[in-house]
Amino acid sequence: MSIHIENVAKSFSAYPALDGVTLDIEDGEFVALLGPSGSGKTTLLRVIAGLEEPEEGRISFGKRDVTDTSAASRGIGFVFQHYALFGHMTVAQNIAFGLTVMPRSSRPSKAKVRERVDELLDLVQLPGVGARFPSELSGGQRQRVALARALARKPKILLLDEPFGALDAKVRRELRGALRNIHNDLGLTSIFVTHDHEEAFTLADRVALLNSGRVEQFATPDLIASSPANQFVRDFLA
Repeated sequence: MSIHIENVAKSFSAYPALDGVTLDIEDGEFVALLGPSGSGKTTLLRVIAGLEEPEEGRISFGKRDVTDTSAASRGIGFVFQHYALFGHMTVAQNIAFGLTVMPRSSRPSKAKVRERVDELLDLVQLPGVGARFPSELSGGQRQRVALARALARKPKILLLDEPFGALDAKVRRELRGALRNIHNDLGLTSIFVTHDHEEAFTLADRVALLNSGRVEQFATPDLIASSPANQFVRDFLA
């Protein structure tokens, strides 16, 4: 699913978090939103998800204008930085949550839900942990569960807000590879936020480097590294 972002603006009080952002993301592409704190990358991700409403501009998924549609109707999967798992639910219940709250007319049967949960646990390499609670898992395992939950309803678009930020370096490297493999295997269009340029350059097909609510450069990692668009990009990479 392609994503078109056109002249999107968003401010909080008098602070311009996004200032006329335009991006075209191709179907099946893996894009990183990279930049320092306060650059607007998380706000942009939340606008794409429908969790924030832009003051100006349009968002389209394929040929569908989703600017004024709710987050629930956009058909996206969202992974939060700090997992946002339900502590009182088992791993299986967390993953199944999005399926069990679907309208009764379209809700899968309990058997189909169990089958989907098992399939997703295998996909994120956590078979057999469905009966455990989040508190019994490591940080890396909890993030895999959060990813499985985001994929439960088979979204075409996956959005991730600094998904590895709370993890140590070894676990981050392992999860990067797992995430990229899942993206490729499922044919997703994925956008993830990070402030770590090594992480962005390792994972992404293209990187959008943001500063003060504007896109300074949107290109492949190789092109950004070899031909920085301006002094900000050079300084950030240094």
